[in-house]
Amino acid sequence: MPKGMLIFSGNSHPQLTEDICTHLGIPPAKIHLSKFSVGETQVEVGESVRGKDVFIVQSACSKPPNGTGNGGSLNDGLMELLITISACKTASAKRVTAVLPLFPYSRQSDLPYNKVGAPLARMPAKTADNGGNYTFDSRPGTPGPGGHNLPRDEKLEKKLGGMKLQGELRMPVSRSNTLESAASDTSPPEGSTSNYTAPPEFKPQRGYKQWVAQAGTLVADLLTCAGADHIITMDLHDPQYQGFFDIPVDNLYGRHLLRQYIAQRILPQHGGVDRCVIVSPDAGGAKRATSIADSLGMEFALIHKERRARQHDNPTYQTNGVNSNSSALLLVGHVREKICILIDDLADTSNTITRAAKLLKREGATKVYALVTHGVLSGDAVERIFHSGLDKVLVTDSVPQDDHIRKMEELCHAYGKPGGKLEVLNVAGVFAEAIRRQRGSQWRKNALDTPPGIYHS
Repeated sequence: MPKGMLIFSGNSHPQLTEDICTHLGIPPAKIHLSKFSVGETQVEVGESVRGKDVFIVQSACSKPPNGTGNGGSLNDGLMELLITISACKTASAKRVTAVLPLFPYSRQSDLPYNKVGAPLARMPAKTADNGGNYTFDSRPGTPGPGGHNLPRDEKLEKKLGGMKLQGELRMPVSRSNTLESAASDTSPPEGSTSNYTAPPEFKPQRGYKQWVAQAGTLVADLLTCAGADHIITMDLHDPQYQGFFDIPVDNLYGRHLLRQYIAQRILPQHGGVDRCVIVSPDAGGAKRATSIADSLGMEFALIHKERRARQHDNPTYQTNGVNSNSSALLLVGHVREKICILIDDLADTSNTITRAAKLLKREGATKVYALVTHGVLSGDAVERIFHSGLDKVLVTDSVPQDDHIRKMEELCHAYGKPGGKLEVLNVAGVFAEAIRRQRGSQWRKNALDTPPGIYHS
């Protein structure tokens, strides 16, 4: 057993923690996690962490309560992780590393800001307010020197000049905050003979986001302030997320496991690389898919989603005067009579991969596989996969998959179809190797390039 190392498990994925500890040859550290009746999280560390390297495994997923009452939402898991990190740091742990197989809020990276705030969610429609011409200038504009170019008031200047007494500026007594005083603030200056024009009222145009939450920076600051010294995660949805941290972040790649599965399971069954093609379901995952295709010497195809404004004569199809948008899927590449392998980093509702499978089958693909790193599969995603054109879906156990497999088997039994459509790939070996090499301060490239392949369905 390695000395000076403890691995704690959160409530989100205890099975993955046990698998990691099995690879490292150590038992999970003792910790008691519970909740008060009001819903507050309570953490009791059952072992001494003084001067030790502590690893806390907590994935970003919602877990239904079991017989003991444990479970909770993704936000409960995040709060549980923060409290555990703080407890270990307060107890004089040498170093605390948060192991997050699926990073929370990884899809809510900060939106870029310009001089007027957040960008547009969509281009605004032509309305009577803007006349169809949109501008990115501030509304109302920032007044320059001289304010609103009010006429010079000699009486007011004389009155202000008389307030200066013996080198000090004597300010008048402040008025009470009453309706009369508030109304007088917008009244024309005393003695002014010209018409006073009040500043224009700010009217945000349709589609403009005046305030946008910075969830990416917030989660990074929370983990850092709680006391985390290191972060280990896998396949961040947005790689720039690492820039939000002031501490080291190891973003492990799941594509090496997917590549190994393709080489050992799919290619031998379907006649090699000539009959198979790697497909990216969207433009954002093209780099990930091309990396696997180049390493295996396979062809590559891309599905591009193009959003177009849908024009309707029926006014019921319009919302607030704006025509609804439709997205058209365009295939770039040849897939006819080929085995298509979709590569994606995350499947939540599974709408992307199921629509991609429908398009590929329509274009003449023989079979369609979907290999996904994080299979969240929330809502009716399992049912959508079952009724889709996907022949098999492979996900990793970065989040618990027991309920998803059980639901898929129930659907197969109810419709009289063979099971095995959903398969799970174990990632405990990759995280165990990353933890071991971090303890030994070794370079992690070999751990990522040659991960242990452990499959179970």
